[in-house]
Amino acid sequence: MAALALLASGMAGIPAADARAGHGGDRPVIGRPALDARGCARTEKRLETLSDWPRVESRIKRNPADEKRIAKIVAGMTLAEKVGQMTQPEIGAITPAEVREYAIGSVLNGGGSWPGRDKHAAPRAWLDLADAYWAASTATRTKIPVIWGIDAVHGNNNVYGATVFPHNIGLGAAHDPCLVRDIGAATAEQIRATGQDWAFAPTLAVVRDDRWGRTYEGFSEDPRITRAYGYEAVRGLQGRHPRGIGADGVIATAKHFIGDGGTLNGTDQGVNPSSEAEMINIHGQGYYGALAAGAQTVMASFNSWANADLGIDEGKVHGSKRLLTDVLKAKMGFDGVVVSDWNGIGQVAGCTNSSCPRAINAGLDVVMVPNDWKAFIATTVGQVESGEIPMARIDDAVTRILRVKLRAGVLDAPKPSRRAHAGSAAALEARELARRAVRESQVLLKNNGGLLPLPARSKVLVVGKSADSLPNQTGGWSLTWQGTGNVNADFPGGTTILGGLREALGAANVTFSETGEDTDPSAYDAVVAVIGETPYAEGVGDLGRRSLEAARLYPGDLAVLDRVRGRGAPVATVYVGGRPLWMNKELNRSDAFVAAWLPGTEGGGVADLLVRGRGHGAGYTGTLPYSWPKSACQTPLNAGDKDYDPLFPLGYGLRDGRSRTIGTLDETVPPSGCGTNGGGGQATEDLEVFNRADVAPYRSFIGSGDNWGGTEIGEDGEAAHSVIAVTRSDVNVQQDALKVTWNGGGPAQVYMQDPAGGTDLRGYLNSGGALVFDTVVHQAPAARTVISVHCGYPCLSEVVATSLFRGLPAGSKATVKIPISCFADAGLDLEKVNTPFLVYTEGAFSASFANVRWVPHAAEDADAVACGDLT
Repeated sequence: MAALALLASGMAGIPAADARAGHGGDRPVIGRPALDARGCARTEKRLETLSDWPRVESRIKRNPADEKRIAKIVAGMTLAEKVGQMTQPEIGAITPAEVREYAIGSVLNGGGSWPGRDKHAAPRAWLDLADAYWAASTATRTKIPVIWGIDAVHGNNNVYGATVFPHNIGLGAAHDPCLVRDIGAATAEQIRATGQDWAFAPTLAVVRDDRWGRTYEGFSEDPRITRAYGYEAVRGLQGRHPRGIGADGVIATAKHFIGDGGTLNGTDQGVNPSSEAEMINIHGQGYYGALAAGAQTVMASFNSWANADLGIDEGKVHGSKRLLTDVLKAKMGFDGVVVSDWNGIGQVAGCTNSSCPRAINAGLDVVMVPNDWKAFIATTVGQVESGEIPMARIDDAVTRILRVKLRAGVLDAPKPSRRAHAGSAAALEARELARRAVRESQVLLKNNGGLLPLPARSKVLVVGKSADSLPNQTGGWSLTWQGTGNVNADFPGGTTILGGLREALGAANVTFSETGEDTDPSAYDAVVAVIGETPYAEGVGDLGRRSLEAARLYPGDLAVLDRVRGRGAPVATVYVGGRPLWMNKELNRSDAFVAAWLPGTEGGGVADLLVRGRGHGAGYTGTLPYSWPKSACQTPLNAGDKDYDPLFPLGYGLRDGRSRTIGTLDETVPPSGCGTNGGGGQATEDLEVFNRADVAPYRSFIGSGDNWGGTEIGEDGEAAHSVIAVTRSDVNVQQDALKVTWNGGGPAQVYMQDPAGGTDLRGYLNSGGALVFDTVVHQAPAARTVISVHCGYPCLSEVVATSLFRGLPAGSKATVKIPISCFADAGLDLEKVNTPFLVYTEGAFSASFANVRWVPHAAEDADAVACGDLT
């Protein structure tokens, strides 16, 4: 595979100074890395190749007195109490009284989950709930305090008012391990302010295919950077207490073990085909750094590990004893907690969301069962009593849980509101640190004529959808899971890039026109265009079979540049996004081009470098943490690959004030996506999905924060969650439709799915087919709404249908025809469609849906929707 060339290049393995023979043979031992002059982990110039999994010496050592105390507690616990410690429900699905009743060991809040379902919940509300859970747990017979985990992946990003730092891809561009340490420490204080104990961070994926929707969560394609950053991220989060976690720190999580960044085609939760050598020397590197720093928890990954040619068939990592126990716990010597991901056990062969002895026997210690936790406890207790799960495995898991709680100081700590930084507004803010991180993370790719930095008295025209958008700056995992449904007001204290330019140049010298229409660029010294991606997170962010062409993904950006280029003022373009895209067209229309990645809430840091004298130091210093593609289908693209030929290589970046003339780049693009479905014949008959009732094999479901796993709509046509309800209604004939009402209390969806798996529906693309349904809109959507087709989540494709539904006549029947090609162009794998119809919205909306079907040749009808209108 291509990664083997990386091994030969010396970019994988361990530093020679950091490796020594193990006591029992040649297996290396890894401990504290070499440090730079500032006392931070050094990013090594070269990493030697490992032939086996190393043993990692943790900074935090086993304490005999602690072990004796833990053993005494475990010996006095009942089986039910032990399983309760292993169970992690979601805060929206468990009350403090239930924490006490079931002796629960930990809770979590998912992305987009807040106390009282209030996105603007104040720190006091978070603390009150934390106190309530703590009081309930300490009122149990064992008095073991509960701990609360949170996805604080770029600051305490779920909390209203918290400073949001750049995502990891930007930090990778900064090449500054000390900065990562400082951000980890600031994030820990933010978490302490709201009463949590446990951060589900850092992500240590070494990303190999940038079509992956979590690319921005990885620091770099270079394992050397991930290794050093893993060490410092954990040091920052957990603090520097010599025997555990400091009073200012929180429990860190090295995730996702292992190989999530190496799946085929960048498919989230897909199959990683790496050899064991590649797993050890590429995907393992971040864990060696994190565990050496004393990371106390490791989160198992959703991906599978399989390669038939190499005889590897581990299946889902959640069920792999080889990886979780034999490698992580035995060979690497990890003595902390292995926690599952969200309903991860349900993906293991032979398991469900509430029952998986294989995963527990494989080595999971804490099981994240957001909603089905009561059933999980009951089934797990029964499986231990029957001998299917050995009691020794349960005792080992609980011992590890208590060890981590003791090292974190939780067993002896007061309630969360009485701990360091609790309720502190100052702890939630770290604006200057975040602004410095933004300055360090930007990469100057093009600077023809030395356009940047702009003179301090410049008069500029600012254009582009991301210039005045804090949601676009912060990206996914920001207040909400996908980062969608937010507005600027949801980030109080934040500064957009436009705001930063007004601060730098004076408001009178900055004119803003988002679309660039009805403006005369020649009246200005320069145009600053801020373009790029809109928010997404795991699954939804996958590009699938789509190309990396930015103009195909976001055609409006190219239209803005076409309106302002060549009209009397030079154009400086700022790209805001979570991965390198093929942007030759955008580069050709720009005199200067900056990759700002996802800078978070301090957009003023972008302006600091755009304007001369604002840089507070060296100006542009960032370099690419990922290779930049030369063509639209050039993925995977990683340094060390055979025939490596990027447009801009890993580590490229112009220094401040430097110019490098880049001529006109090739704009040739493939006619469709990268790779084709091919074959499949021609469909000749309608595929009925719902016709007065479900048409087998399809069944109808609703999903929301109450149960994203899906609640089936009954034969009576009724189902309800707190934010979505379904009843029967009339569209064509009596009671032939499902009336779906979203009340605006949170995101939710209705969908029709074959639970048995996917079907090859390529014939409907080949025959010019369309997804067709009859509908009556009762209340137009108040927020972003999409129609989606899934090929086995997270394989999916969606089109934005907000305007489509808003444009339909209220109260009257309409027939909607969406060409299957719209979904194919957006990355749908038509060979395995399992969900042919899904409607998701993030606000209030009400509509009835009837006669859902896929129809050959319907895309050719005059009333079929144009794909270009679904944006």
